[in-house]
Amino acid sequence: MATKNKTAYFCKNCGAESAKWVGKCPACGEWNTMVEEPVAPKRKASFLGHVAGDRNTAQPVKISAIEAEELPRIKLPSNELNRVLGGGLVPGSLVLIGGEPGIGKSTLTLQNVLRIRSRRVLYISGEESPQQLRMRADRIAGGRIDCECYIICETSLERIFESIEGNKPDVIIVDSIQTIASDALDSAAGSVSQVRECAAALLRYAKTSNVPVILIGHINKEGSIAGPKVLEHIVDAVLQFEGDRHYLYRILRSIKNRFGSTNEMGIYEMRDNGLREVANPSEMLLSQGTETLSGTAIGVTIDGARPFLIEVQALVSTAAYGTAQRSVTGFDPRRMNMLLAVLEKRAGFKLAQKDVFLNIAGGIKVNDPALDLAVISAILSSNVDMAINRGVCFTGEVGLSGELRQVTRIDSRIGEAQKLGFDTIVVPRGNTKALNTSSLKIHIIEAARVDEAFRHLFG
Repeated sequence: MATKNKTAYFCKNCGAESAKWVGKCPACGEWNTMVEEPVAPKRKASFLGHVAGDRNTAQPVKISAIEAEELPRIKLPSNELNRVLGGGLVPGSLVLIGGEPGIGKSTLTLQNVLRIRSRRVLYISGEESPQQLRMRADRIAGGRIDCECYIICETSLERIFESIEGNKPDVIIVDSIQTIASDALDSAAGSVSQVRECAAALLRYAKTSNVPVILIGHINKEGSIAGPKVLEHIVDAVLQFEGDRHYLYRILRSIKNRFGSTNEMGIYEMRDNGLREVANPSEMLLSQGTETLSGTAIGVTIDGARPFLIEVQALVSTAAYGTAQRSVTGFDPRRMNMLLAVLEKRAGFKLAQKDVFLNIAGGIKVNDPALDLAVISAILSSNVDMAINRGVCFTGEVGLSGELRQVTRIDSRIGEAQKLGFDTIVVPRGNTKALNTSSLKIHIIEAARVDEAFRHLFG
């Protein structure tokens, strides 16, 4: 008599397991996300996979007796990618790169592996044909392909490992993890159990063979990595490739990194022949025009560990239909409404019956509160129709009582403004106490409140 395969219900959003179907996931609270899938058979080996499969061979070791061996990182051709990874690709690591469809995830990885000369790379594609990959490679490399990159278009996990054993690569790329399926499971590729088991198998191989594996992952409509949350937990690094497809610029952020800082960010520009690294994002995000118009202010912000200057654009006009509109791009709408309330209550500017449109130039989304002073300066400049000198930039957080609060890493912000040729920067009062300003060529204006900052700007 054949035994019935054991099944369970898994949440498509977070991967939580339940013995029976429920309408609402008890872990993440999402509705109608539970799907029935076969339960994977338990492995005899531990999670990291001992080669012999014998748990008894692992013995506790005193932490002081473990030799801390520093593994040499594999330097990738992209300096931006190396910095986000923490200095390069660590041997035996498992890296997950996620992003929206068409944002450039495959282009980023293929562009890097095509320029690696000293290592054998195995590129596993479950979405594209070899001819498609060759056409993309010709476009990226300009027809000059000279590398040890091998392509295999396969979705079966077992046949993928056969190719890995026969090819003995130094770096493995899997595009994408949601298309890979194991024959040992009856569920379809991309399901919770398939993504979890395939990622765990690749992790065991990476740790036992010391070969780094880069996974490309899809995202769901909410913007998070598709599949179970355990996928992000078991990998060593999670990189998010962001950007608007209507803009040229892409941002690579580190969400998780066991071998480096998560405070790094890489910026790329999408071109016909691939992605170009943007070494100085401030020049990219600032307008190059010489005409001075009202409603524009330059703010100094920090994303991760990198300071850069960004242009804030505002347009204030009389409400044409009675009810004032509030439109924001690249900034938190609730924070802008708070800043408008501060302008009206603490500075005396009546904006309740006026339309306010705010835009962060370049399609970049900024969450740094130090951009508050630039935002209210741009709004006021448009309201009074007086332009701000193009040599002036701003940094400072605005409190509810109208005070300017000090911001972190003021030395990096001032240094970036000075490097780009700005002659004046407005900062919160007392923020430069520990800073030696005698060697700075930029003029620093300190203000304690927003109305004091406006007097310096408009008299």
